[in-house]
Amino acid sequence: MADILNVTVGELLKNVSKTQPEVEAVVYPDRDLRYTYAQFEEVCRQAAKGFMSLGIEKGDHMAIWGTNKPEWLISQFSTGKMGGVLVTVNTNYRTSELEYLLKQSESSTVILQESFKGSSYVEMLYEIVPELKDAEPGNLKSETLPHLKNVIFLGEERLPGMYTWQDVMEKGDQVTDEALDKRLASLDPHDVINMQYTSGTTGFPKGVMLTHYNITNNGLNIGECMNLSSKDRLCIPVPFFHCFGCVLGTMACVTTGATMVPVEEFDPEKVLQAVEQEKCTALHGVPTMFIAELNHPNFNKYNLSSLRTGIMAGTNCPIEVMRNVMNKMGAEEITIAYGQTESSPVITQTRVDDSIERKVETVGRALPNVEVKIVEPGTDKEVEPGTQGELCTRGYHVMKGYYNNQAATKEVLTEDGWLHTGDLAVMDEHGYCRITGRLKDMIIRGGENIYPREIEEFLYQHPKVLDVQVVGIPDQKYGEEVSAWIRLKEGESCTPEEIRNYCEGQISRFKIPRYITFVDEYPMTASGKIQKFKLREQAKDTFSTSS
Repeated sequence: MADILNVTVGELLKNVSKTQPEVEAVVYPDRDLRYTYAQFEEVCRQAAKGFMSLGIEKGDHMAIWGTNKPEWLISQFSTGKMGGVLVTVNTNYRTSELEYLLKQSESSTVILQESFKGSSYVEMLYEIVPELKDAEPGNLKSETLPHLKNVIFLGEERLPGMYTWQDVMEKGDQVTDEALDKRLASLDPHDVINMQYTSGTTGFPKGVMLTHYNITNNGLNIGECMNLSSKDRLCIPVPFFHCFGCVLGTMACVTTGATMVPVEEFDPEKVLQAVEQEKCTALHGVPTMFIAELNHPNFNKYNLSSLRTGIMAGTNCPIEVMRNVMNKMGAEEITIAYGQTESSPVITQTRVDDSIERKVETVGRALPNVEVKIVEPGTDKEVEPGTQGELCTRGYHVMKGYYNNQAATKEVLTEDGWLHTGDLAVMDEHGYCRITGRLKDMIIRGGENIYPREIEEFLYQHPKVLDVQVVGIPDQKYGEEVSAWIRLKEGESCTPEEIRNYCEGQISRFKIPRYITFVDEYPMTASGKIQKFKLREQAKDTFSTSS
């Protein structure tokens, strides 16, 4: 079995900065910002002391609302040194969602950027907390959010009621190195250090409590599955607020001593530029990101020959996309990872030397020191290999629980430590798993169980289809009917009849979508997961007059 790390996030960075001080830890190509591990350690120590100077104690919740900025990364590792719990905020949130999160998480501090995609974060916060405009920085008294005291603005401007990031860095001089070392020594690897709100593909988010132990070990195992080392440079265009960015990305790098090359906001050409300029050996993304990169008009202008590996995850990975990433982008050792926030997040992953069949047909096998079993839905009874059931997992990676929500925690965590994922899967005799759908996504049409993934994989093979999502919608006669939401390749046109004809004789008649619509995009979470529950809601309007 692989080793288990028993260190805090803060100690981890400290150790790496000693063993390889001159290796680049972080590179922002478009900012020309570079930190070696020794420099990054010093910057994170200064920020940690700055946070302590604001009176932030071990265990206090610190929400961060921003894109993949350098300050986000510094906050992740500096909270790992002074014990503040980093609460990650979805960049797409609006006022009601932000208010809910800040209230539910009982955050004492908010770190935020000015705006994102034309929405002013600052104005939204002032709307929720009108008292902020007249408050002294650090002395906020809010009726709506009684726990909130500090607001830190990631910008040059001085705004009412807020500290600037520069203030925090300068205030670090008021705290001694000895005080920080004492705080760091008081942290336990089993303390909660990170709180992430589930991405809301099935409803309103819950705060998942993750420990140092959860995320350092998950990061280490993820990195080892990709054979990451200090010679590797990982391009991270996936958002930090999501586990994909801040565990599969940053933690996988720091646990293995690799270099982080973040892209602040996803843009396919910026990703291609970063890979070429920094000679990245690894690249992460959800399938929609890889699709955008591969289909970019300037794709062939970029030299991606340095690419070796990376991770495709977050949602179903179409077979054709996988082949193109391996063959056209050159990432022959790309891996597939599967998991969820509650498992910090990766449960299974393919390995770099797995066959292409395993990479396209499965989500790999359990990480080291992780148990996986498939059970009959609604029970704890294990099924035979090759039989579909619910995937459950146990090990170092399972969350402590949902914050202030014992009832929801009990629904998914058994007393002996098994996490019920809610995902349907089949495991073969070698331990490789195929995810066949969500328990909640399964369509039951006239008593027949239909798994959307199977129909999606079939329709991906149609030459005009770029992407497809299949969901069940209510039907008076059959209980549910199959609907397909299709994105066509650029310049293509198609009719529902053409799609149905393509299905005839190829898949069972009851699986052929009754309802077919062509769309330009899907409702998504900021981390790239498609929100099927929103498609089901839209279906009521879209297909109400269809036959």
